[in-house]
Amino acid sequence: MSMHWFLTGASSGIGRHLAETVLAAGHDLTATVRKTQSLDDLVARYPRTLTVEQFDVTATAEIDPLVARTQHRRPVDVLVNNAGGGIVGATEEMSDAEIEGQIALNLLGPVHITRAFIPTMRERKSGRIIQISSASGQNSLPTSSMYHAAKWGLEGFSECLRQELEPFDVFVTLVEPGGARTSFSRNLQFASEIAAYRDTPAGAIRRMFETAGDELYTLDPVKIARAIFTVATQDRPPLRVTLGGDAFTVVQTALQARLAALQAQEDLARSVAFDS
Repeated sequence: MSMHWFLTGASSGIGRHLAETVLAAGHDLTATVRKTQSLDDLVARYPRTLTVEQFDVTATAEIDPLVARTQHRRPVDVLVNNAGGGIVGATEEMSDAEIEGQIALNLLGPVHITRAFIPTMRERKSGRIIQISSASGQNSLPTSSMYHAAKWGLEGFSECLRQELEPFDVFVTLVEPGGARTSFSRNLQFASEIAAYRDTPAGAIRRMFETAGDELYTLDPVKIARAIFTVATQDRPPLRVTLGGDAFTVVQTALQARLAALQAQEDLARSVAFDS
């Protein structure tokens, strides 16, 4: 059965491939981009099922009118919050504007967009909300503190939301890819460097990102898009989907380390209760 999808960040990378997958399967798609001409070829191929909207996910005042237009055309069955971007640099190196921009793009935008779609999905007792997170939502790496802060925030928000909406047959899923070979990596921004960090782990990671080629990004965005499509069309999709061997290893290592650290502190944790 044809569904109506709403997808942010559809101009390139995983978003572009997901748009192509959705349209090729015969579904309706509302795709948001910053430059509408980036999807002109898809509009020519799918004039009846593709609607392109110019939209910046950080422009919160535009969300409600956009969602109203979209729902007027047809209620949305699948929401995919895909738009995002990263800045590399030690926390001290980042400006206030860079910090606020990362949180607005990678956390607040998806939160506000999701909230705008919830009422209709809840009333219809049907819907899928796909949050494109990252393996970075489960681990941490020097130079990416604000990206991690946003993705960890998105994970907590979405895990809670899953519990709130599941009684209405609305399912929230976090997708956690590893290093995909897309324009995301080529469009990384870099904070102004502070010399004191040059010979620290943060400096080493910065240089890795500055010099990395495609060899660092081993995942096929076409396959990721197909996996997202498959998950979104399941009757009861899981809360989390980790994609990529690199992502699996990173997430597994992070979870095992956190569990070991927790278990090592069990006696201390239980020692602070009132004496019985």
